[in-house]
Amino acid sequence: MSLDAFIAGLPKAELHLHIEGSLEPGLMFELAQRNGVAIPYDSVEAVRAAYDFSNLQDFLDIYYAGAAVLLTRQDFEDLAFAYFQRAAADNVRHAEIFFDPQTHTDRGVPFAVMVEGLIAGMDRAKAELGVTSGLILSFLRHLSEDEAFATLEAGKPYLHHFIGVGLDSSEVGHPPSKFQRVFAAARELGLKLCAHAGEEGPPEYVREALDLLHIDRMDHGNRSMEDEALITRLAAEQMTLTVCPLSNLKLRVVKDLKDHPVPEMLRRGLHVTLNSDDPSYFGGYVNANYSQLAEAVGLTREQVVQLAKNSFEGSFLGDADKAARIAEVEAYAAAN
Repeated sequence: MSLDAFIAGLPKAELHLHIEGSLEPGLMFELAQRNGVAIPYDSVEAVRAAYDFSNLQDFLDIYYAGAAVLLTRQDFEDLAFAYFQRAAADNVRHAEIFFDPQTHTDRGVPFAVMVEGLIAGMDRAKAELGVTSGLILSFLRHLSEDEAFATLEAGKPYLHHFIGVGLDSSEVGHPPSKFQRVFAAARELGLKLCAHAGEEGPPEYVREALDLLHIDRMDHGNRSMEDEALITRLAAEQMTLTVCPLSNLKLRVVKDLKDHPVPEMLRRGLHVTLNSDDPSYFGGYVNANYSQLAEAVGLTREQVVQLAKNSFEGSFLGDADKAARIAEVEAYAAAN
């Protein structure tokens, strides 16, 4: 069996997925027509061409423009279920997905519309595809902490739907320390804490996420590899890093996939996972991230299995569910 075929059948979890970033050009165009939203593209092909960018800010510009077509409960359900269909095809058995409420509430979309639509899509995925999932409310770091507090407050009636909070959007100039108080408030509500750090921001942002936000999981974390003390600490604490290879390539975090730090992260004992981030914009869902990285850096079958096991270990599933999922990975590896 080829490594690509092995990867295709391997059970895995996805821990770093922005649901708005799974909006494919075809669905964007369809929703724009359905909702009468004017977009500056006259065809699906024109939308697809607009997905060509070379840095984080250019990506965020088209990302927020695309989100404008999401208006109704059905739109959010369709968006979520479309992602889960692709995830299931990649044998993703569990996904913990981010959503950005501020992107939508700022456009007048009610909080209930977003949450009820996403949860409906998640429920369909469990019933029809056998994929379990959790929902993470993310704060936009280019906005103020007061606005993040307002978002957390608006989300309180739906708290039982959330497994955690996250921190995303433009990293440089918006350090984790900016959100220290709101993360403490989220922790008091019983939510798990995630934060993007060390993608474009410096190692110091990683340290702030650990020391000031007290995160349970780190999104990206690539630039931790520039700091020996940080590498040692992350390995000792077994902090899960949700790394996104094709995203890193598209946004020039790495110049070439062969330069990606995942092999060194594994060698140094970091608890790294592979994820697709914003797959419709970055050119690939989970299996593409595994396969293309494996080819570029020469991952072994054993390393691929470890990455899949890490994905379940780093999830917010309960211990029994984690153990069962890891056993599935081990059984698949032993049989193939």
